[in-house]
This record gives sequence, structure tokens and C-alpha cells, in this order.
Amino acid sequence: MQQSITDNLTPSARLRFAFNLPSGWTLAAAFVALIIATPILTILGFLFYPSSDTWQHLADTVLADYVINSLLLMLGVAVGAGSIGICTAWLTSMYSFPGRQIFVWSLLLPLAMPAYIIAFTYTGIFEVAGPVQEWIRESFNLRYGEYWFPEIRSLGGAICMLSLVLYPYVYLLARAAFLDQSICALEASRTLGCGPWRSFFFVALPLARPAIVTGLSLALMETLADYGTVQYFGISTFTTGIFRTWFGLDDSVAAAQLSGLLMTFVFVLILLERWSRRQARFHHATNRYRTIPNIKLPSLMGWIATTACLLPLFFGFLLPVGQLTQWAIATFGEMVNDSFYELMMNSFLLAGAAALLTLIPALILGYGNRNHATPISRFLVRLSGMGYAIPGTVIAIGVLIPFGILDNGIDAWMIKYFDINTGLIFSGTIFILLFAYMVRFFTVSLNTVESGLGKIRPSMDEAAKTMGYSGIKILRHIHLPIMKGSLLTALVVVFVDVLKELPTTLVLRPFNFNTLAVRAFELASDERLADSSTAAIAIVLVSIIPVVLLSRTIAHSRPGQPQ
Repeated sequence: MQQSITDNLTPSARLRFAFNLPSGWTLAAAFVALIIATPILTILGFLFYPSSDTWQHLADTVLADYVINSLLLMLGVAVGAGSIGICTAWLTSMYSFPGRQIFVWSLLLPLAMPAYIIAFTYTGIFEVAGPVQEWIRESFNLRYGEYWFPEIRSLGGAICMLSLVLYPYVYLLARAAFLDQSICALEASRTLGCGPWRSFFFVALPLARPAIVTGLSLALMETLADYGTVQYFGISTFTTGIFRTWFGLDDSVAAAQLSGLLMTFVFVLILLERWSRRQARFHHATNRYRTIPNIKLPSLMGWIATTACLLPLFFGFLLPVGQLTQWAIATFGEMVNDSFYELMMNSFLLAGAAALLTLIPALILGYGNRNHATPISRFLVRLSGMGYAIPGTVIAIGVLIPFGILDNGIDAWMIKYFDINTGLIFSGTIFILLFAYMVRFFTVSLNTVESGLGKIRPSMDEAAKTMGYSGIKILRHIHLPIMKGSLLTALVVVFVDVLKELPTTLVLRPFNFNTLAVRAFELASDERLADSSTAAIAIVLVSIIPVVLLSRTIAHSRPGQPQ
């Protein structure tokens, strides 16, 4: 007699199977997603809170500057990062020219350069006392004020800095889209009389539009999230305004409402991206792929292409790294001491703990949704994954408020019943900082885990269940060994993201606790640019690791495509 599929199941599992009830993994996933989404829901809730005198003061004085500067910053970065990313992606995908093999992966290197680090590096190079202006004065026998030189600490300077380090988002996704295109579509355009430029504008660019818009959205979200660059350049944006309202005006409600307004900017950005494609549908004509032949450019055009790829790499990575290295060598003996090693230890331990803690709920949510996804669980998972699109300053405010309420509630209860003053148990500790990191970078781990789980056939789970394996055993003995590469990638990317994170750490770090990012920013803010270089170069060198992983991913994004 054929054995029933439910014979080896436990009674509770049979009940769930019979009535299609959510599994324990699904309920745990929903609970974890709700906890991670709490800071986001907290900020959204304050949008409906009665406004205070501080909010009215902000609206009458500086709120318009926050909105205008943030919009101009986004517009400038969209043009700068978009043009650089699309141009370099098309050249390295379709043409053969000197240095192309190097540019394919090296154009991603600026992604390892945090915006606040490149900002103070270029300030040191181009400021009045910097080497560039000093050379101009000595070469042409001029004094300061007798010549014009662009002001690096300006809105235009911030746009340039952010464009140089954020264009790899557009380059990465655009190049993957160009490599994934069917050669049949491009050949058809050629037979219809389209030259290389017409094929690019009317065939390749529309096909790659979803990927390009996604890359631009990521770059613009990072622009809205930036604090170090705009603060150092003295530009009033939402992130600097939140800091001033929280610490300067001591008004947590107004800071939360300002954070909520910034979140609406992020949500509108996401909705606009989807709305822009509501009627546009671009599909490949065939699923058959052949190697895209790289067109060999003539000598002059080839060197122009080389220059076009070299300029963003030089100004976005090589020049600032060279300047940082020069400063680091000059200050090595003074800055590399026991305090520096303590900073490295703090940063690496914090980043490692955050990476592990972020991976655990990602596994729970990813596996829970795989087993028994419901509309509610999907909504909670997507809501909890919004943290990566929200600035670290906003996340910090959203974490501080509920934990402050919890601390005060515990303290009041302990005093009432036990006459014990507990003080702040969570606020101002490493715990709350790690929780904020988990909220901020949760979607990075979740997307990687879901990608790894998606490669495992559901039939493997079903076969394991018929053999009496529980959910934990299936995850431990089947999924985790298969997903080792995906899990390692998630750990490395979150590790480096936490290492570079500045605003969240500035707000939530415990007293007298510093990291490499905070120390570099503090020294640069004190105009000790050379002294900040050792911490900055350490961050950049470690940040190269995920860039290498990304470059390997894009190198194999299209089967049979030579690199």
C-alpha cells in the first residue's frame, strides 16, 4: 500500500497541513518583521502627532532650505552619476579599446570610498592652503583673491563628490543589463539602418531602462541618507536639520516629524520609479543568446573611450586614495598607536556582531516566507526591508524613541514596586546601536538569503518532510550547506556597510565609544585632515572586499560573455 505523505508528520504538522495553517516559522517571521519595522512605524506615527512651536519655527525659517537643497542635490547626482554610469557601462560592454579589461572591474572601486571621506580629501587638495591653489599662486606669482577658483565646500562640490562615489550603482546595473541583452535586437536595429548611436538610444537604452532607474534610485537614496558630506560642506539638508533639531533644539518630536517628512521623500522616490514604468514594457525578442561582439574602436576613438573611463576612476578613487596614502605615511608614527588599534577593534567587532545579528532574522524571515507566505507576512517583510532606503539619521531617531519609552517604563515600574532606579537599560548602549544597524541593513541580508533560497527546489523540502525532517533540520542539513556562498556574501557586505556607517553611529554610540568612521569624521571636522587619513584609508581598504565580490558577479552576469 502506498504510504500517505502525512504519515511521517507530527500531529501539529498534520493539523497545519490539513487546514493550511501558518507554520511556526511563518509566525516567527511575522513577529521578527514587526520588531524590525517598529522604528519605521514609529517615525510614520509621528507625522500625525500635533506639531510643536519648534516645528513652526522650522517651517518659518529653514524648512524650505532643507527641501530645496535636498532636491537640488538629488537632481545634480541623478545627472552626474547617471551620465557617468551609463556612458562607462556602454563603452565597456560593447567596445574594445585600450585598458577595457581593467576598467570592467576597476570602475566599481569608487564604491569603496565613503562620500564623507572623499569630501574632506578633496577639501585638503583644493582648499586655499592645499597643493593645487598653492601651485597656482607660485606658478603665476599671484596672491589669494587675485584669481578665481571654484569653492569645493558648496552645493556643486557636494554634487560632484556624491556623483563620483555613487555612479558605480548605475554602472553596475546598467552594464549587467547591457550584457544581458539579446544580440538579435541589436542586429535587427543595424539591418534597419541604425548606426551605433541610434542603436544605443532607441534599442539598448530602453531595454536597460529598468536597471538604470533602479541604479539611480539607489544612488538618490544614498544621497538623501548622506550626512558627513553635507555637514562638512555646510549645506542645510534634511539629515543635517534632523541633527540640529534633536541635539541643538532638544526637540525629539520635531526631529521625528522632520524624519517622517524625509521618509515621504524616499517613498515618493520609489513610487515615482514604479509610476514611470507603468505603461512602458520592454522585452527581449528571444531567449537565445550569443556572445556580444566587442566593436574595436579606431585609434583616436579608442583613446577617447579610455579617457572617458579613466576620468571617473581617477577622480573617484585613485586621486583621493593617493592623497590619503600620502597623509597616512606622513602621520603614521603619530596616529597609529594603541588608540588606533582600539578603534579598529571596536569597529571590526561591532561590524562583525551586526553582520551576524542581521543574518539571523533574515534567515527566519526568508525561510518563513518560503514555507508559508501570506499577504500579511509579505507586507511585514517588505516594510521591515525599507530600512536600507531610509537614512541612518532617521533610523537612529526611530530606534531611540521606542527604546526611550521602554527604558522609562521599566524604570518607573521598578521604582514603584521595588524602589530601585534602573536608569537607562537599553538607550546609550551597544545593544541599541546593533539593533539600529540590523534595521538599517536588514534588507541586504534578506535579499541575499532569498536569492540563495530561490535556487533550492521546493521538491527538496517536500522530500525531506516526508522523511520526518522538521523545519530546523531542513534548514540546517539542506539549505545552509547549499547557501554557504550567499550567506558569506551577506555577512561581508553588511560588515563593510556597518564599518562605513556614520550618522547612526554618531547618534547612538555609547559614551566615550568611537569607531574608525566617527574618528575620521571628528578629525576632519577639526580640520585635522592629515590625521584623519589613517582611519579613512583603513575603511577604504576593507570596503574593497565587497567591490571585488560585485565585480565577480557582474563578470559572470551573462553566460559566454568574455570580459
